[in-house]
This record gives sequence, structure tokens and C-alpha cells, in this order.
Amino acid sequence: MFLVLTMKLGIIGCGAIGTDVALAADKMSEIEQIFLHDINQISAQKLRQQLKKGKVATVAEFIQKVDVVFEGASQEAVEQYAETILSAGIDFIVMSVGSLFDDQLRNKLIKSAREHRCKMYIPSGAVCGIDGLMSASVDVIDEVTLVTTKPPASLGKKYTKRTVVFDGVARQAVTEFPKNINVAASVSLAGIGFDRTNVKIVADPVATRINHKILAHGKFGRLRAEVENMPNPKNPKSSYMASLSAIATLKRIVSPIQIGV
Repeated sequence: MFLVLTMKLGIIGCGAIGTDVALAADKMSEIEQIFLHDINQISAQKLRQQLKKGKVATVAEFIQKVDVVFEGASQEAVEQYAETILSAGIDFIVMSVGSLFDDQLRNKLIKSAREHRCKMYIPSGAVCGIDGLMSASVDVIDEVTLVTTKPPASLGKKYTKRTVVFDGVARQAVTEFPKNINVAASVSLAGIGFDRTNVKIVADPVATRINHKILAHGKFGRLRAEVENMPNPKNPKSSYMASLSAIATLKRIVSPIQIGV
């Protein structure tokens, strides 16, 4: 007889991505209970009403009850809660990956995860090609470039013509666009780091979708991966693929089969 092991999930942030993850988790037989936390209590209560397994709680209240915590809130939330979660031996799924550009914070969290035998999961987010980049990084990668093209509204700006709003390295991109370019952090961590990964952000008033293109070359050969994302219907500043990636990561955690690197 096959026994299905169940687990409890904590969610920090009940916005667009947190809502998508919670609704998907509510349908997973492996998820027994879902604890919701948001600095906006109304958002948390509204989401709870859509769930069968949901319960509103503070992080301090659910920290000793859950097996996995999903963060879909902000870089500040990662800075505030990550070490506490990992120190409790709880796996942590991080969506606000830009927070990890802080070398001191990232190294502290890695150390804590090792000491307490748990893991930080970083979904591939709104990009494709992360698996290939990680495989290539086992040997020498000479160059990685991320080109992101978004409708101006997705950046909270207004432009009448195609405009390059940023051209530099990932560390600076994440600092200047903390809510718009988390993919730069994911690409950097998978490849050659924040200071060697080139990033170009383009605002295009003609664009109707969010486009991410990864270009890399090295000893492995050449990699070109491109995706055109539909905006999340709950938040046009976020790609729907980011939500799907988060859900896929959660499914990977509960699944006995692991696909990809």
C-alpha cells in the first residue's frame, strides 16, 4: 500500500503570486494545511475565504507547524524572516530573489540552511533556460546577458518610444529595479554571479507581453533561451510564468520524481 505523506505550508505574501500558489496548493493532496500571512490582514483574510485548507496566522505562530514556507512578498520579507525559517529547519521557497544580491545575507542563509539541514528553493521565475545555464556553469561560462523587454506600464513608467532604461550588471539592476527584475538574480545565481551577468531592460510601448532573453556562451557552446510572458491577470507588473514556476517548485518538493538539475 502506498502512503501519501502530507505536509503543511506557510505562505508569506498574499498578493498575485501568493494567491496563485495558495489556490494550487489547496488542490494538492500532499498539502494538509496552508497558513497565510500578509502585512495587509485584509488580503490574507480574503485569500483564506477562497481556500478549504487555509488559516490566517503570523509567521511566529506557524513557524513550528509548517514543513515549507513560500515567500511571495518582498525583499524586505526575505531579510526579516529567512534566517528564522531556516534556523527552524524549514525549507524556504524564495521568490524575491533580488534580496540575495546582498552577499552577506546570502552567505548567512546558506550557512544556516547547511547547519539545520534544510534548503532554499529558488524557482526559475519568469525565464526559461535556467537548467541549461546551471549545467553550463559546472565548467567555464564566458559571458551571460539577460535582455528584458516590458510594456512601460509593467515598469510603472510612460514612454512613447522604445527606450533602454537600464544597461549594466545584475547587481545594479536588482538594486534599481527591485520589483521588476528578480529574474536577473535567478540568472546570476545559476550562472556566473551578480557582477559578471549583463542586464539590459527595455521599455517598449508596442510590447504586449513581457519578454526575457538569456544569451550565454562558454566551453559548453552557446545558449539562447527566450520566453514571451503574459502578465499576471492579478498584477500586470508580474509575469504569469513566475506564478507557474513557483507552483512547479512546490510540486517538485512534494513529488517523488525530480526532473531537471
